[in-house]
Amino acid sequence: MLGSMVLALAFALAATPAAAQQQGDKEFTPQVGQAGKDVIWVPTPPELVEKMLQMARITPNDFVIDLGSGDGRIAIAAAKKFGARSMGVEYNPDMVALSNREAQRQGVADKVKFVKADIFETDFSQATIITMYLLPDLNLKLQPRILDLRPGTRVASHQFNMGEWQPDETANIDNRLAHLWIVPAKVDGTWSLRMENPAQERPLSLRQSFQMLSGQIGGATRTLPLSEAKLSGDQISFTVIDNVVRRDFSGRVQGNAMSGTVRSTGSPDMRWSASRR
Repeated sequence: MLGSMVLALAFALAATPAAAQQQGDKEFTPQVGQAGKDVIWVPTPPELVEKMLQMARITPNDFVIDLGSGDGRIAIAAAKKFGARSMGVEYNPDMVALSNREAQRQGVADKVKFVKADIFETDFSQATIITMYLLPDLNLKLQPRILDLRPGTRVASHQFNMGEWQPDETANIDNRLAHLWIVPAKVDGTWSLRMENPAQERPLSLRQSFQMLSGQIGGATRTLPLSEAKLSGDQISFTVIDNVVRRDFSGRVQGNAMSGTVRSTGSPDMRWSASRR
């Protein structure tokens, strides 16, 4: 009898650390306003989470990275409601454990994971969608890295903006804002523009401020300014008016080259292309 009691006690003592840790994890309940590394924790309402992801045109082919993921609700919603793969980056280990348990409970642990990491030391270059609820100064600190992401990457932010980089879209739900930016291709500089018909080459000068463009095309006798020029990810568009002829250019940027279609008043569509000088 004594031997059985000793054996039982030994098993109990051996299990105590793991059991205590598990119990401690289960007892953790996040508190609105609790301090974090860079911000206090305030959860994004479910209806705004869904709106942010809808604005980002999320699909099952996307990979969402939520910077400062808190209780994990955005990354979990991306996986559960939209079928996307997702990852949450969170500095608080208790929140990470809570989020991973919630992903397991909601049946999406195969699509979403949460990691304990600093958002400013994390590689998020593989994301097709970035989500965040940070402060304006933190958004600005992240901005250079975001602008270096693949053109077309979508960035959705709860409430706060990115300074001079104006959102491509903003929504208001119960006085809470959701902003969307689309990372633009980098086109600032001088290009050689070629038209297929008639075959000719002209200098194209572009000046870029985030997704907004201005510039001009060199003509045979005079320089023509661009109007309605804009970028949406790797998609570029601009208009040139030469006397009474309006030409609407649209196309795709691929590094140091771009190409597309131009529609002209009274003429059939034709192809154009350009290379960076």
